[in-house]
Amino acid sequence: MPNVPAAVPTSRAANPRPPAMSDVAVVAGVSHQTVSRVLNDHPSVRPETRARVLAAIAELGYRRNSAARALVTRRTGVLGVVAPASTLFGPTSTLVGLQESARLVGAVVAVAMLRSFDADSMHQAVEQFLTQGVEGLAVIAPNTEVMQVLEQAPTSLPVVIVSSGDLGTEAEHLHQVAVDQRGGGRLATSHLLAQGYGEVVHVAGPQDWFDAQERLAGWRDACRSAGIEPGAPIEPAAPMESGWSAAHGAAVGRRLVKEGLPRAVFAANDQLAIGLLHAFWEAGVRVPDDVAVAGFDDEAGAAYTIPALTTVRQDLAALGARAVRVLMGATAGSPPTVGIIPAHLVVRASSLRRTS
Repeated sequence: MPNVPAAVPTSRAANPRPPAMSDVAVVAGVSHQTVSRVLNDHPSVRPETRARVLAAIAELGYRRNSAARALVTRRTGVLGVVAPASTLFGPTSTLVGLQESARLVGAVVAVAMLRSFDADSMHQAVEQFLTQGVEGLAVIAPNTEVMQVLEQAPTSLPVVIVSSGDLGTEAEHLHQVAVDQRGGGRLATSHLLAQGYGEVVHVAGPQDWFDAQERLAGWRDACRSAGIEPGAPIEPAAPMESGWSAAHGAAVGRRLVKEGLPRAVFAANDQLAIGLLHAFWEAGVRVPDDVAVAGFDDEAGAAYTIPALTTVRQDLAALGARAVRVLMGATAGSPPTVGIIPAHLVVRASSLRRTS
């Protein structure tokens, strides 16, 4: 049996000190530089060597010392994210996508979730981030309230805005990533019109939300492209998160049953569409025979409604990944950029005209 140097731990219990990169190198039978390359996902490492190093890391329980790395590289690998304290699908899924994507590239995310986006709250969040040594800042800005305080972000930090809102020329120093909400609205509306329904009513989201504004604009674009002048959308009574809810959609659906059904409805999100489906089911209205329905988001349950819901899928995991890539590039000095993720139509039974 080969002799193992006493200084090299063969397990976590063999030595009380945390294992170092040099220990991994000895156990794996490679150089210190090769271990570093594996940890930094360098492409020049052969698969069998990478596997051996990863096995040694797992055996020793090695963890990279981020503090020591920061002293050497002057990079902390910490990214700050400001997000609204919301349980809505879009902001929540975007935050998850950001965190997962950051983890894959070895970065750490510090999150500040704000219930109220005002100048003081933003200032406190940024000050806290600065004490944590964040290298850049991502702001999930779904509505006008968030956008109004973005000037509070320090210009010394690279800032990426995750928002479909128009930043305007005064924000030329900012990076931006977004899903093409307007294009998604056009896709849903054009699909309903192509089915031959003739008219599409839009149940809009709260108009202080940029996504709601853009989806409404896409609906109007598609109607006008088909030679139809769109009427007034059905908007929530107040610009609140409840305007995105299934309860609000159900209330609109009951109103449509009472006042007269349109031939097709494009709802600004899946929750509104689910509420519509419930109200129509209550009243014995058949979907899509009496009225077709489409939503937006492709939430996890959209394929399991009765009938299954046609919707627009926005890839929020890809959005998070793009935001991290742009932010990492910004910390390295890349010029301001705008990244747009396309939306995709998912056609299901709720919108398909029956042929017989």
